[in-house]
Amino acid sequence: MESEQKARTGSAYINELSAGEVESLVVKLGKEGVPLSKIGLLLRDQYAVSGIKKVTGKSAKQILDAHGVKPGLPEDLTRVIIRSVKLYNHITRNPRDLGIRRSMEVIEARINKLASYYKRKGILPADWRYDRERAALLVRE
Repeated sequence: MESEQKARTGSAYINELSAGEVESLVVKLGKEGVPLSKIGLLLRDQYAVSGIKKVTGKSAKQILDAHGVKPGLPEDLTRVIIRSVKLYNHITRNPRDLGIRRSMEVIEARINKLASYYKRKGILPADWRYDRERAALLVRE
């Protein structure tokens, strides 16, 4: 039997914003400290922008770089550091939890691997180092 499925078309969003307006919104959200992963979601949900790159021809990162708006740390590194801070707090409360201690070692290895990658790419300074105590100050829960 043949299936009666409808053909999938492009997005159903109707863009009423021009490329300049979308670009200014991206810059405004970037200056407010909204992460790149959230900027696209906010524009999609609140302003009905189907895709930043479709409308402007540039990605959100390219737009922020062109306007000189740069986040402090890359988002993936920040997320891993937040996770390590949570695990560190758990270890201080529960010092005999060996499973979490091992998870902490794995996460710190991931942080160091990401840091060496971003140092090679020039995104992080060459003298940047991960420190548990400083990370707890960087990431306030």
